Amino acid sequence: MSHQPVVATKMSGEMDKPLISRHLLDSDGSLAEVPSEAPKVGILGSGDFARSLAARLVSSGFSVVVGSRNPKRTAGLFPSAAQVTFQADAVESPDVIFVAMFREHYSSLCGLSDQLAGKILVDVSNPTEQEHLRHHESNAEYLASLFPTCTVVKAFNVISAWTLQSGPRDGNRQVPMCSDQPEAKRAVSEVVRAMGFMPVDMGSLASAREVEAMPLRLLPGWKVPALLALGLFTFFYVYNFIRDVLQPYVREGKSKFYKLPVSVVNTTLPCVAYVLLSLVYLPGVLAAALQLRRGTKYRRFPDWLDHWLQHRKQLGLLSFLCAALHALYSFCLPLGRVNRYEVVNLAIKQVLANKSHLWIEEEVWRMEIYLSLGVLALGTLSLLAVTSLPSIANSLNWREFSFVQSTLGFVALVLSTLHTLTYGWTRAFEDSHYKFYLPPTFTLTLLVPCVVILAKALFLLPCFSRRLSRIRRGWEKDGAAKFMLPMDHALAQKTSHV
Repeated sequence: MSHQPVVATKMSGEMDKPLISRHLLDSDGSLAEVPSEAPKVGILGSGDFARSLAARLVSSGFSVVVGSRNPKRTAGLFPSAAQVTFQADAVESPDVIFVAMFREHYSSLCGLSDQLAGKILVDVSNPTEQEHLRHHESNAEYLASLFPTCTVVKAFNVISAWTLQSGPRDGNRQVPMCSDQPEAKRAVSEVVRAMGFMPVDMGSLASAREVEAMPLRLLPGWKVPALLALGLFTFFYVYNFIRDVLQPYVREGKSKFYKLPVSVVNTTLPCVAYVLLSLVYLPGVLAAALQLRRGTKYRRFPDWLDHWLQHRKQLGLLSFLCAALHALYSFCLPLGRVNRYEVVNLAIKQVLANKSHLWIEEEVWRMEIYLSLGVLALGTLSLLAVTSLPSIANSLNWREFSFVQSTLGFVALVLSTLHTLTYGWTRAFEDSHYKFYLPPTFTLTLLVPCVVILAKALFLLPCFSRRLSRIRRGWEKDGAAKFMLPMDHALAQKTSHV
């Protein structure tokens, strides 16, 4: 199975110790002694996951019997409260037995068919990607075919050995499970809850293949946002390279390729962050416009819009990442040799020009406002990123979460727009900034955010906001659900949007 075990290697020192230290377990009285009336469960297997599972079950108040092919050799790796014996003896009394073995070892249990008859077998294994593609049936279904007199439940395959060892507070609490027998699922669900996890019913055993595919997916919700961010970064990086490096080299013969590692990257990052942030709120605008056009909220959005709405969290976090990297790169710029040489050259030019005082009031004010707006925008984005964490989001009610993610998020977009405008200032109207006839980069980034801001402002008009509020409260243009909006329009705006 493809859990995340800590591999035991024959090395000297601390690395030669098993995943679960018997000394640590014995130091806890709750693990050293288990009441005789405690419910009994069995475990077939003696690997790292089996040891972590045994420790968690013992600490949760269960009497654990472990079946091993060589109990004398493996007994020292398990908690002293767990009974380690031969497989045939381990399956005699427990009604619920965890099968913590690889798929290829299932057949070695066929000799225990009579003892396992009527038992509940909990399959915790995971296939590799190659095995998942090669086999048409899941591991749990294969186990059920070998033991037709048993009831097989698929569970705990998404929980790692480390999560079992450290506790559910440090990992995902959800345990997807499936089986053809409701009574078996109910029994295993009680064990799951007693261990501090939360069971999630995935249906019949036919869903086991889907459950086993969950650990094989690498950040499935991040694939599209990450590719979009990478595409935006590539586009703006090439665009800035053409304007800031290639154009001076072609037109004036100046080599500015030294800008590629830091300067061009630092110019690209805010562009990506700004566009990604606008893409977080653009689907909400499109959804509102679609609801106004249809006159109802009871029709599904197009699939592309539905997927876009579901990826807003990832887009926002990637936007924050790019903005934070932009801030770090900006702090590093004065440390580079390029900046020092430019300061010295500017001072020499000022001396040669007999200028004793160089002060441009407009530029001073512009840069001060530009920096202040950038700090405020990054601070607001930081708040959005923090509240996206499950531990923080779960502590907020719906109105608080909606205020932070919607209202403050829009404020962050406005601050970012003002930050960009103060950076550009009058450059969009100066011919010298159109290199190779390409407009300044900041003018491209303003397109989508300005559309979002203008659309949001348009929806605040009473003719649109009142109609949108009525639609979100169940009113339909051509349907039977028609009613008057409450007189207190502000109260209607505070209600959650379904």
